[in-house]
Amino acid sequence: MSEIVSLFGVTKIFKDFWGKPKVKAVDNLDLQINEGEIFGLLGPNGSGKTTTLKLILGLLYPTRGRISVFNRPPGDNLIKRLIGYLPEEDYLYPYLTAREIMDFYGRIFNLSTRVRKERADYLLQLLGIKGYENRPIGEYSKGMARRIGLAQALINDPQLLILDEPTSGMDPIGAREVKDLLLELKKKGKTILISSHLLADIEDICDRIGILYEGKLIATGEVKKLLSPFKGESNRLEKFFLQVVGKAKEEKGEREKKVAPKKKEKKEVKIIEEGPDMELLKKLTKK
Repeated sequence: MSEIVSLFGVTKIFKDFWGKPKVKAVDNLDLQINEGEIFGLLGPNGSGKTTTLKLILGLLYPTRGRISVFNRPPGDNLIKRLIGYLPEEDYLYPYLTAREIMDFYGRIFNLSTRVRKERADYLLQLLGIKGYENRPIGEYSKGMARRIGLAQALINDPQLLILDEPTSGMDPIGAREVKDLLLELKKKGKTILISSHLLADIEDICDRIGILYEGKLIATGEVKKLLSPFKGESNRLEKFFLQVVGKAKEEKGEREKKVAPKKKEKKEVKIIEEGPDMELLKKLTKK
């Protein structure tokens, strides 16, 4: 099975106004995503998930390391038409209708008028937007806007689909429909990379996962193998996640204790004054 995405020793450091290192968002990351699999990228807030997605997309450049997407650098325009992306926040024009949004993104990929219409009709029907496609996006609920975001990510029929919190704001029925759609896309040979805090969704559909903590990959592997110690239990991925992240936090605490500077003991300094006045004071205190 060929690798669609590969990261080797990737580090991303954000700098302050003066050019000094401020935050190490990704730290020496090695990660491979195989063709035709659904890979889940997990981690606490601020662990580097969204930064990693943007590095893969070529929206950010690594400070160190190498990234390959379809055996090309992520900034290569030749691979852009092979990728669909749903960001964490929906950046959709509020005054355009759903159909206009689909047509707009179809034009970006230079799709013909016929193909744009066929793809838009198919995706609007598939994602339950048919009948509402002529309403401005600004009138949509968050869950409906999320469906439009997913539809635009699929307009170019991508080989690699990158989704950041795809079911955020959706009701249980909508979330289930999206998960079923992603499983269908996998059957068609699509490669899917998902970042999400909804661990139950990840457990339901992902083949493999990776867990980030402070920019480092602390666990990765097949979901079935990683969760085998919790066989028969509920919320297995949540328990595994808390166990792994909890251990990483403990190890961090131990490292910080070792490098913490020792407090210097304060020594009492006794000042002894000698002189005629002290001799007189001693004589008076003896009486």
